[in-house]
Amino acid sequence: MKLYLKFDINAICKKVLQEQLDALNIDYSILGFGEVEIQNSASNETVKKLQDNLGEYGISVVESHKSILVQKIKDAIIEMIYSDEKISNEKTSVYLADKIGQSYGYISNLFSDVTYTSIANFIILQKVERAKQLILTNELTITEIAWKLNYSSVAHFSNQFKNATGLTPSAFLRIIDKRKSALQKKN
Repeated sequence: MKLYLKFDINAICKKVLQEQLDALNIDYSILGFGEVEIQNSASNETVKKLQDNLGEYGISVVESHKSILVQKIKDAIIEMIYSDEKISNEKTSVYLADKIGQSYGYISNLFSDVTYTSIANFIILQKVERAKQLILTNELTITEIAWKLNYSSVAHFSNQFKNATGLTPSAFLRIIDKRKSALQKKN
């Protein structure tokens, strides 16, 4: 039997973080996506254990100032794209500058220097990944997905999706449907 799952990556990360912090009896406050404040000082051994435990889930503690800022940029983009609501019509540059508290020029240059890609490319890749998830759930049409991800048209969405995956969203959906159908026939 095969199950198809829908999940909220933000909720999962928050739950894992809470469980690991609670297991180590660390007094904390979650300030936002990807940001935790430890209330009382924790021993180096406890912090190391937390890092090891989180590492098992692919979560790591960021330490350099530049890396922290880049991670905040990534988190803000992911939070925007993975929201259950339609992505705002507000310009991404304005959204990120407000969210990060720095000029867009500065965060754009920093992001490119550290990641060797642009914020625009990162956003496209995240939108494509989100679109794949939405296509897999079969809850929205391609047109609704394009609207939800704030594309100006279905054609624009399809072009970016195809450039990133080599397939149009419709072709991706047909492949998924064929695989589901083949699996159902087996069972």
